[in-house]
Amino acid sequence: FTTIFLFWSPMIKATRIWGGATSQGKAFAFLDGGRGLVGALFGTMGVLIFSLFITSKISEAIVAESREALRYVILVSLGIVALVGLMVWFFMKMDRDADKEIILDKITISQIKAVLRLPSVWLLMIIILCAYVGYKITDVFSLYAQDVMLYNQVQSAQVGTFLLFVRPAIGVVIGILADRSQTTYWLLVSFVVSFLGALLFATGIISESATSLFFISILIVATGVYAARSLYFAVMQSGQIPLVLTGTAVGLISLIGYTPDIFAGPALGYLLDSSPGAEGHENVFWMLAFFSFIGGITAWYYFRLYGKKKSS
Repeated sequence: FTTIFLFWSPMIKATRIWGGATSQGKAFAFLDGGRGLVGALFGTMGVLIFSLFITSKISEAIVAESREALRYVILVSLGIVALVGLMVWFFMKMDRDADKEIILDKITISQIKAVLRLPSVWLLMIIILCAYVGYKITDVFSLYAQDVMLYNQVQSAQVGTFLLFVRPAIGVVIGILADRSQTTYWLLVSFVVSFLGALLFATGIISESATSLFFISILIVATGVYAARSLYFAVMQSGQIPLVLTGTAVGLISLIGYTPDIFAGPALGYLLDSSPGAEGHENVFWMLAFFSFIGGITAWYYFRLYGKKKSS
């Protein structure tokens, strides 16, 4: 709670400022790709540190030994986060004149109402909600590999690790493409790609022996989902959301946009438990197809409202 409450809106606003007028796509794509890479590296580091302080086999480690190893993992992570905080404090300062243009002394009710009157804010609520459902569903790939492709636990975990390192690559590529044309257009394309990838899984054409098709389909879904996730805040500028009110807009958008954190897990659990095996997973990807379709329609409308203004 403290991380999201204190840092989420400021981080998005800082990224928008950093991207300037011409590099919003790259700024937010690098942010999301970087977050994915850092998450993968932190996970790898945690496993490495944990293994260094476990003298016996992990399966045979006693509780006290595991607790001590976990303590070192937490301490090292805490040290890195503290170091990053100091680096931000000393090296990411802006001049005072620039601060005056982007910071309000206080937020008034009238300003909140002004933000809520912007069509782009309401459209982004729907876009982010749909994209975030897709992001939550990517967690199912490892389980799909185990239940449908009949991979063992190690192979299934490797599928999840593969996705961790695919995310930064997709972010970088989509950011460069978006800034060379229209970010709103590529946001629409990302939902179309996600929808098509979802259909590959939902229709049940991927069999146990179709390993190549399985990984191609994963890449298609991951490309669509991670591209949408990289770009949905990058379109705030084209949506005419004032820079000075970015923090307020992000907070309001996130109230609806990130509700999948509440309902996606129970929904996925219900679909998988009510229809065990391949059928349950197909239902999950029908859910992805539905939200990708809704997100695509909303992104298309956003593109119609704001996308063409960039070239005019």
